[in-house]
Amino acid sequence: MSRSDLDTVLSRAAKLAAEHGLSSDAFMAAAWQAYLDAHPGMREQLEDKALRSELKKLRKRGLVASA
Repeated sequence: MSRSDLDTVLSRAAKLAAEHGLSSDAFMAAAWQAYLDAHPGMREQLEDKALRSELKKLRKRGLVASA
């Protein structure tokens, strides 16, 4: 699929969403969900990255011990 094909599909999806009164936030959430569904394991990878980042911040503040 080319970038042009992708632009066409996204444009059609956006028009459909607008025709049905879907908010831009709802459209973006649906698009992100579809992207994650198309990439098995990515959601877990992103959640793991966020958790590691949060733990790092808590350790710097001295709220969580390091193992």
